[in-house]
Amino acid sequence: MTDMQKLYLLVPLAPLVGAILAGLFGKAIGRAGAHIVTILGVAVALAASVVIFQDVQAGNTFNGTVYTWMKSGNLTFEVGFLIDSLTVMMMLVVTFVSLMVHIYTIGYMHDDPGYQRFFSYISLFTFSMLMLVMSNNFLQLFFGWEAVGLVSYLLIGFWYERPTAIYANLKAFLVNRVGDFGFLLGIGLIAAYAGSLDYAEVFAKGSELAAQDMAATGWPLITAICICLFIGAMGKSAQVPLHVWLPDSMEGPTPISALIHAATMVTAGIFMVARMSPLFELSDVALSFVLVIGATTALFMGFLGIVQNDVKRVVAYSTLSQLGYMTVALGVSAYSAAVFHLMTHAFFKALLFLGAGSVIIGMHHDQDMRNMGGLWKYMPITWITSLLGSLALIGFPFFAGFYSKDSIIEAVHASHIPGAGYALFCVLAGVFVTAFYSFRMYFLVFHGKERFGKNHAHHDHQGDHDDEEVSADHHHGLAPGQKPHESPWVVTLPLVLLAVPSVIIGFFTIEPMLFGDWFKGVIHVGSNHVGLSELAEHFHGPVAMALHGLQTAPFWLAMGGVVLAWFFYMVRPDIPAAIQRTFRPVHALLENKYFFDRFNEIVFAGGSRLIGKGLWKVGDQAIIDGVAVNGTARLVGWVAQISRLFQTGHLYQYAFAMIIGVFILLTFWFNLV
Repeated sequence: MTDMQKLYLLVPLAPLVGAILAGLFGKAIGRAGAHIVTILGVAVALAASVVIFQDVQAGNTFNGTVYTWMKSGNLTFEVGFLIDSLTVMMMLVVTFVSLMVHIYTIGYMHDDPGYQRFFSYISLFTFSMLMLVMSNNFLQLFFGWEAVGLVSYLLIGFWYERPTAIYANLKAFLVNRVGDFGFLLGIGLIAAYAGSLDYAEVFAKGSELAAQDMAATGWPLITAICICLFIGAMGKSAQVPLHVWLPDSMEGPTPISALIHAATMVTAGIFMVARMSPLFELSDVALSFVLVIGATTALFMGFLGIVQNDVKRVVAYSTLSQLGYMTVALGVSAYSAAVFHLMTHAFFKALLFLGAGSVIIGMHHDQDMRNMGGLWKYMPITWITSLLGSLALIGFPFFAGFYSKDSIIEAVHASHIPGAGYALFCVLAGVFVTAFYSFRMYFLVFHGKERFGKNHAHHDHQGDHDDEEVSADHHHGLAPGQKPHESPWVVTLPLVLLAVPSVIIGFFTIEPMLFGDWFKGVIHVGSNHVGLSELAEHFHGPVAMALHGLQTAPFWLAMGGVVLAWFFYMVRPDIPAAIQRTFRPVHALLENKYFFDRFNEIVFAGGSRLIGKGLWKVGDQAIIDGVAVNGTARLVGWVAQISRLFQTGHLYQYAFAMIIGVFILLTFWFNLV
């Protein structure tokens, strides 16, 4: 094994060692020891990722086996690494954001009794995501896929004493199992028809797979494979209708909300489809399916952000919407634009979540925006960094989100994939909606009159409620006369460090990632899919693109959303209240999240209860208890009752029976002879 291959191993194993030490020996090493070993593990992974990134930039890639688990027929089950430009980009994003979250957690969870356990979980989460993105085969991909799902279950339900947390993590687990069933079917089809689980071997057989049909249904095989794989992505990356778990994941502590929503788990589906571009390019039907699902998610999940009052839930719905944008990019074959937006989004979304957590700390764990206002003067670092994150989110020119989001919109505009017209409408309308709900949150939290320190009726507590011990007076929110305060440096330092890439990363990386050779040989786009090729002809550098962006529809739509939010919530707050009263049915539809949860409870949960009741009444009580158990006992009793008639204890009856028996035997014998 070469030195570089040892370095590859170090990246996932360093966080794993930290997780084991904090988890199994947390009491022995103490709270300080737990955060030291886990932060050190992730920092080592980040440093190693930087070295590997430089090696890949020098033209060195790796695709090989680290450990062979077993062989079954022609299939080989192994652990292997694929190190290329897409992998190292994900490694840097995952390790950097994870490191910021680890540092932030010191301040956010400092009084929580589960301190060591939390550090163990988030470090294990980082290990799982790294194993996923570094894999070179479908077995390891599926291992990382399921591992991030398992650890997210543990983290969402971290405060397991609260029923809402248990409900939320169970919901996330079950919804992801639906998507993972489709994902497993897709991997099964690949194993059955391609005879391999190795990426390179499967991609090499892409044209053979495209020429085959499913034996039972006659459907094109490649379309079935891609749609099954994407159903897995719909669960992990929270696309309609498998999105319902993501807002409820706010029940976990804020640091894990940032980690789930920014750099891990929800981006796994986007990464997977980009990695599978050689397969998806062979099926326009699958691409159209991806496009329509993504467009629907981008717009309609954005609408839900408008009616949220919990500061974390607004950011959560913005994640859903932005994941929709990434999925739209995948659907129009702009895979590089999708992963570019994934990267920029990771920084500013982590910033917004951690900024929301800083506000929650300053507000003594009150999350309702209606109880805030005027925080800018009390929390200047949180205020400035949150403003920068919001500007990046709405795609303001020169900010990171502008370059990635505008590239997606242009790619959709140039695409001829069926459904592109619908997607273009959704992503353009989504720009306005995103700007409106983002700055609604910004103005309600940081500007306007101070609404804290009063006895409010607004205590939704939809999201994260830190342990009651955190607040000295055992209540949520500021008491009358109390003022907010800026968070400690372990909270504000990650905000500043995340704000820097949220502003500049797009400017410096758009050219190599979208129009250069960065993803050459890694992401494949068919000649019939224009994708970003038309945009490349008109690209004259990041400055020219930003200046041109000032004249385009997305910019004016975003500015319209900002101005309307300012007017509605700073100048005339009576107007939103009047609109809510006038359009009460629409507000009820949004407030109930399009009744997806209600539908799932009635149809799927209710149906499951009916089936369960039927199995209990018929299967368990009637067949198993009634026939198999009690019926057998009754049969034995009946046989015994008949048998006892012949067991009298009288010798003459036994002799008579023997004589009759001999007579019958002799009669049959002579008849046979």
